[in-house]
Amino acid sequence: MTYTLPPLGYSYDALEPYIDKETMEVHYSKHHQGYVNKLNAAVEKEKKISEMSVEDLLKNLKKIPAKIRQAIINNGGGVYNHSFFWPILKKNVEAKGEIVDEMNRTFGSFEEFKKQFSDAAATLFGSGWAWLVLKDGKLEIVQTHNQESPISSGLVPLIGIDVWEHAYYLKYQNRRPEYIENFFHIINWEKVNELFLEAKK
Repeated sequence: MTYTLPPLGYSYDALEPYIDKETMEVHYSKHHQGYVNKLNAAVEKEKKISEMSVEDLLKNLKKIPAKIRQAIINNGGGVYNHSFFWPILKKNVEAKGEIVDEMNRTFGSFEEFKKQFSDAAATLFGSGWAWLVLKDGKLEIVQTHNQESPISSGLVPLIGIDVWEHAYYLKYQNRRPEYIENFFHIINWEKVNELFLEAKK
């Protein structure tokens, strides 16, 4: 299997002014593509795993030869996390649906969810992600470092925010909290709700 860069699904400027065109282009065509290239290189000589999907690689890390396991975590995670990230981004989608109802039950209110999620993203030291996931059927907010993926821990991601500097630094420089605040303007709640309903089946 040769891993490929999935279509972005929208133009580089589609998320302006919250994420700028230049950041989107570099993030997608350089960083995401870079993870794809390095993942292909990592599995090239490993016939036993070369036909596994990215998801299967990350869910079965113990089956990965030790010499390339970290490369799979780093680059397979980079491929999966970004492939998950792009479809959950869209401007001007109202936060509603069963997922919001579940947030209200779990966190007490949507605003409390937003606060806890923002805190997780803002306080993650160095590079990584903050996620809203399903764990044993219940909503939970978690952090992952670098390109580690929640699916490697049996979690089902519903929302993820990339807080590597390459995701925001051209526009926001060191103002990560401003980037996080603006992220809530570009969450595709229809997609998130779809993921939630699918996971609850």
